[in-house]
Formats: sequence, C-alpha cells, structure tokens
Amino acid sequence: MSVSFDLSGQNAFVTGCTSGLGRRMAIALASAGAQVTVTGRREARLAELVAEIDAMGGVARARALDVTDEQDLAKAMDEAEEASGPLSILVNNAGVSSYKGVLDYDGAEFDFVMDVNTKAMFIASVLAARRMIASKTEGKIVSVSSIGAENVLRGNTVYCMSKAAVKMMTESLSRDFARYGINVNAIAPGYIETELNEKWFASDGGQKQINGFPRRRLGYPDDLDGALLLLTSESGRFISGSTITVDDAQSKQGF
Repeated sequence: MSVSFDLSGQNAFVTGCTSGLGRRMAIALASAGAQVTVTGRREARLAELVAEIDAMGGVARARALDVTDEQDLAKAMDEAEEASGPLSILVNNAGVSSYKGVLDYDGAEFDFVMDVNTKAMFIASVLAARRMIASKTEGKIVSVSSIGAENVLRGNTVYCMSKAAVKMMTESLSRDFARYGINVNAIAPGYIETELNEKWFASDGGQKQINGFPRRRLGYPDDLDGALLLLTSESGRFISGSTITVDDAQSKQGF
C-alpha cells in the first residue's frame, strides 16, 4: 500500500478551533481533503477560520459549541452528519489549564480542568463512536494529550492529571472500539507557541525555559500536522491505542 494522507470524502469534527492547535488541525485536515466542522466558543474566530479554509479551496462549516454541554455536543455531531455525511474523524482538542497554585485550588477549579480536558473528550469519543458504529464507518478518533501525561510540569498538577487520564482513556477505548474498526489514538505535544503562551515565552522567564530545552526552541502548531494526518488517514490504519509524542525531545531533559 502506498503512503497517502488523502482525506477526500472524510467528515471531520474538531473541537477547540478558535486558536492554536485546533485551528491549525482544522486547516491541515481540510488541506488533505476532509470536510471539517470547526467548533469552539468564539463565533467570530470560527467564521474567520471557515473563510480561510474556503479561500484555500477546502470545505468547512462553523458550529459554536461548549464541549462540556453534552446535549449540544450530540446535536452538533448530528448537524455535522446532516451536512457532510457519516462522521469519520473526531479530533478532541479543546482543553484548558489553570494558573492557580495547587494550594489555591478548590473543587470548582478542579472540576473545570477535568471536565474540559478529560470528561468532555470521553463523552465526545463515545458520541462519535456511536455514530461511526451506526453508519458502519471505520473511523478515527484522535485526542490531544500532552507531555504532561507522563512528566511532571511544575505548577500544572491538575492539568497533568487530566492529560494522564486522556492517555489511559485512549488505550482503553482503542480496545473497546477495536471490534468496530475504529482507531483511537492521541498526540502528546511538547511546548508549542500559541497566542495563549506567546507573552510568557517572550519574557525573561520564558526565554530561560526555552534555553533549557534540548534544541532551545519552541514548536509551532503545524509541527503536529504529520502525526495528525498519519493518525486520521489510511496510512495509520494499523495504529490504535497509541500516543505519539511530538516534542522535539523536550521531555527527555527531565523537569
């Protein structure tokens, strides 16, 4: 079989598309030929993304969505199928962190991080799998984890907990969905420059952190394109239950 990342005829649903990794992932999928439903809470940003994808010859539609609203998440997936046919790709990208110190956490702050980073990804995966099974589609589910799933990132205890759960969720769901021909994988990015962290990495403290990386540089959202397209295309048909680390050896330095 020749290597191909062609996603023509695929119907993709991506969460957290208003900035950073999700925005780039939607563009990468559309560039490979998929029809993409881009979701997020900032409608103006979604409209801009759809316009950009349209301008490059891709096909996308926007859907405002809070991933923690299970009923609306299910409705959004139904709408995606009505517009573009059976759902075949889910990318669980929406995620949050908290900048509170762990001693300042309370139950509400803990729930906020875990609900978005873990619970919503699980629910979205189950909702997508149900639709793939009903349509007899051998689909692909890809979740965004983090190098924090296996490494302690100072000041990010609950975030790391949530991403460690995503890693185990990926491994477990790959077994649960294997009989239906659904592949379940994750990508664990290292430090990627986005608008959420660019001010920090431009600061003296951020520059010091970068200088501690093996290659003394940050990644960019498009550095994840290869892993994403591998896991969502037929070239990755024999990969399931895996987490692919994309971090420029950052996690090999120790934290």
